Amino acid sequence: MTEKDKKAFVLRINPALLKEIETWAAEEFRSTNGQIEFLLTQALKSRRKGKSKEE
Repeated sequence: MTEKDKKAFVLRINPALLKEIETWAAEEFRSTNGQIEFLLTQALKSRRKGKSKEE
C-alpha cells in the first residue's frame, strides 16, 4: 500500500497515552503514526487468530 492509498483521519487520544506511544515508537525507530498502525495491525492479527480457534 502506498502513502497515497492510505486514508487520513482525526484521532482523539488521551495525552498520556499518546506520550507513551511516542516513546515506544522512538524506541523501535518508528514514527508515532507508524507505531499506531503497527499496533492496530497486530491487534487485528491477534483477533483473527482468536476467532479461528473459537470456530
